[in-house]
Order: sequence, then structure tokens, then C-alpha cells
Amino acid sequence: MKAIVYHRFGPPEVLEIVDIPKPTPGNGEVLVKVRATTVTAADWRARSLQVPRGFGFVARLVFGFLRPRRPILGMELSGDVEATGEGVRELEPGDAVFASTGFRMGCYVEHVCLPESGALAPKPGNLSYEEAAAISFGGATALRFLRRARVRSGEEVLVNGASGACGTAAVQLAKHFGARVTGVCSTANLELVRSLGADRVIDYTREDFTRGGDRYDIIVDTAGTAPYARSKGSLKKGGRLLLVLGSLADILRAPWVSMTSDKKIIAGASGGGAEDLRFLASLAEAGRYRPVIDRRYSFEQVVEAHRYVDTGHKRGNVVLVP
Repeated sequence: MKAIVYHRFGPPEVLEIVDIPKPTPGNGEVLVKVRATTVTAADWRARSLQVPRGFGFVARLVFGFLRPRRPILGMELSGDVEATGEGVRELEPGDAVFASTGFRMGCYVEHVCLPESGALAPKPGNLSYEEAAAISFGGATALRFLRRARVRSGEEVLVNGASGACGTAAVQLAKHFGARVTGVCSTANLELVRSLGADRVIDYTREDFTRGGDRYDIIVDTAGTAPYARSKGSLKKGGRLLLVLGSLADILRAPWVSMTSDKKIIAGASGGGAEDLRFLASLAEAGRYRPVIDRRYSFEQVVEAHRYVDTGHKRGNVVLVP
């Protein structure tokens, strides 16, 4: 079967397509024929080792020191169950599913074995395989952060980086929880963010939200450009800054801020499990959440796909199709 691999860190050109043996499901596993996967910011960082300030050593621990620890990228997918191993109880061949592998990665393949008990859920019937593949990374991350912040109906939520994979999910999910949402994005993406339900949009090329005088209960920073030092004046008393992306220093500052001020920083990894995927699927089936797809590429176009994601200007999600 085809797989996209890389054996050294670097630019998109380090990626290549090779043939590897098709796996066989073990006990409790299902074999999934992959219909779609994505190119996320995490794939870009794993490939290039371009990570937020202070995380260089941590990145080497996770992704590898001299060469990639996991040579197959891809953190999310959708597809069809092709075969099941012993002990599989709920899924059977022909079932359409979507899944997250997190930092185990391994989704840039034609077939993959996944534990039935892992982050795996039935595909929403009203979503395409491409849309379903894009649920897990941005959707589950935004969901976990908003839940950790205990977002409440009527609160003011600002999403910085509202047009990316996590940002487009955060706008929709905050609206679902009853918040009044302000999205911050570039001029080109204003209409997209409005279409997702944002009550207000701010063009960061023309206006700095930290100087506008407005205060928010929650600021979700998915872009890494609104650290506490910059955004604390825009938080209400009891406000929470959700650092989806931030430097190591910003994250380490979180406990001190919580102890010495009336505000709070929420940071750290927030991957999704099966329960989160099922919740997102239920919202999708109800028409309350839909992943945004920017571009679609074939496996043979993987270098081009990564080049595009490297620009930092994708809208929502970029999909790879075997």
C-alpha cells in the first residue's frame, strides 16, 4: 500500500511516497481503509521542527533527535472499516468512521489499524469523508479548551486566529454554548468568520483588539499572537485566556497569573478522545458544526499541500486524499 514518509526533518520536499506492507488488525483493532486525512499545523511542526519559543528540546523528545521518531505524519482521518480483529464488538466491515491518532500520527497511509477503544467514532452521515477527516484536530482542541474554561451562555468570547482549523471550530462551538463571539482574522477571511456565526469580526490588519477598549470573558488564542502580556487588559475580572498556541514561558506563567490576579491562563495539550469525537459528530449531524475545508490534494500532491500549509494562510483545513 502507499504511504507518505519522511526520514529527515526539513522542508516539504523531505516527504516521499513509498510502498509498505498492508497491516493486519490485532486483538481489539479495526483495519480502516483511509478515505481522507489532513495536513495540520502539528504535521508542519513535526516535519520542520519549527515550534513555539522554548519548545525546541521538547519537540526533539516528542518527534525525534537525529531523525523522525514516527516517519508517517497525519493526526486525523476518515474512512471505512475493512476488517476487524478478535475482540471487536461494535464495529464491522463497511462502517464509515473518523478518528484521531494524536501525536502517534500515522494517518498518511492507504490503510491503518486502530484500536476500537481509541479516539474513533462513526462518521456523521451528512458530512463528506473530507469533512469528517477534519473534525478531530481543530474541533476536539477547541472543545477541550472551551470546556476547561467552563464557557457559559451569554459570555463574551474573542477568538484570535478565527479562520484556522481550531479557530473556525472555536467560533462555532462557542456559539453553540451560547456565547457572544468576536472573531479576529485577516481582511480576506472576514466573510468566512461571519458565516460561521461570529457576532462581530475584527480585521487585525486594520485594528488591534487589545486597544479597542472592549473586555472579554474568554480570549481564545489559536494564533500565538495574543499572549497574556498583550491581552490581559482585554480580559474582564475572572477572565480566562486560552493559550491554544503559546511559548513555553507563557505556559509556565499560568499558575502565577492564577495566584496573583483575578484572571486565569489555561494552557497545555488538549487532545480529544472518543467521547469528544462523538459529541462533535452529534453537533455535525444536527447542523450546528461543520469543519471548514480550504483545499483538497491527492497523496501525489503532498509536497504542494505542505507548502501551502507552511505559508500560514490556510482557511480551516487542508485535506489529503489517497
